[in-house]
Amino acid sequence: MTARLSGAAKRRLLIPRPRSGPAELREAVDGRLVLITGASHGIGAATAQMVAGAGATVVMVARSGDRLRDLAGEFGDRAHALPCDLADEDAVDALAETVLTHHGTPDIVVSNAGRSIRRPLAESYDRFHDVSRTTAINYHGPVGLLLGLLPTMRARGSGHIVNVSTVGARLAPAPRWAAYVASKRAFDAWLRSAAAESARDGVTATSIYFGLVHTRMSAPSTDFSNVPGMSPQDAARLIGDAIVRRPAAIAPWWATAAGAMSEAAPGAMAAVMRRYGASLPDDREPSP
Repeated sequence: MTARLSGAAKRRLLIPRPRSGPAELREAVDGRLVLITGASHGIGAATAQMVAGAGATVVMVARSGDRLRDLAGEFGDRAHALPCDLADEDAVDALAETVLTHHGTPDIVVSNAGRSIRRPLAESYDRFHDVSRTTAINYHGPVGLLLGLLPTMRARGSGHIVNVSTVGARLAPAPRWAAYVASKRAFDAWLRSAAAESARDGVTATSIYFGLVHTRMSAPSTDFSNVPGMSPQDAARLIGDAIVRRPAAIAPWWATAAGAMSEAAPGAMAAVMRRYGASLPDDREPSP
C-alpha cells in the first residue's frame, strides 16, 4: 500500500508527529538547564539549537571539541561546550562533577550520543572490540553519567531524562545489527528500571524509539537511502515534545504494532527476520 503513496503521505503515515509546539517548549525550558550528549552533529546539534532558542541554558557534550565549541558560539551565551568521550569512564565521572560544580543540577538530560554499527556475523568473529566500543558509548557511558547526576536531581525533587533510542529496541532482532541493538536495548531497560524508582522523587524519563533519521550516522547504510525518514530537526521537535509532555515512550504506531506481534508470535517474527537475512548478500564467509 505504501508504494502507491506520495513521499509526503508516507511520512505522515510512518513518522510520529509532535503534539506540542514552540510555545509549550519555551514554557518547559526557559531559564532551565538542559544537558545534551552527542551535541556536535545531527539530532543532538539540532536539539541544542532548538532549546537554546527557547531560552534554555544548554550544556553540550560530545567528543569533537572544536566542532562543539563552534556550535556553542553560534547558539549564544546560554550554550556551553563540554568535550567528553563517553567511552572513557574517568572522563564521564569528571564530566558529571564539572556539570554539577559549574552549571548546577540539570533540569533535563537528553541522552543522545550513540554509536551505530551494521556488520555481518562472519565479519565480526575477530572484532569483539566492535561490541565493547558500541556498548561503552550506547550503554556504559550514559549510565555512568546519570549515576553522577541522579543523586542531586532526586534530592531536588524534579528532572526529566530523554533517551534517544531506536525502533530496533522494540522489534524482533534484525540481522547484522546485533551489537548496536543489544547496547540500545540494554540502556533502554536500565533507564526504565531506574525511572520506576526515581519517579517518586520527581525525576521521570521518556524513551523515544526513532525510526530512520537521515544523519551522518545512518548515511553508511545505503539500503535506507530511499526510505522515508526524519531530518535531525524533525527528531529534535519530537524530543521537544518529550520534554513538554513527559510520556514514558514515544514510538511510531507501526513499531508498537510490530513489537506486539513479536511478543505474540516470536516464531513467526523470527522466520521473517531469517528470510530478510537470506535476502542480503551472502555473509557466511568472512570478506577477504
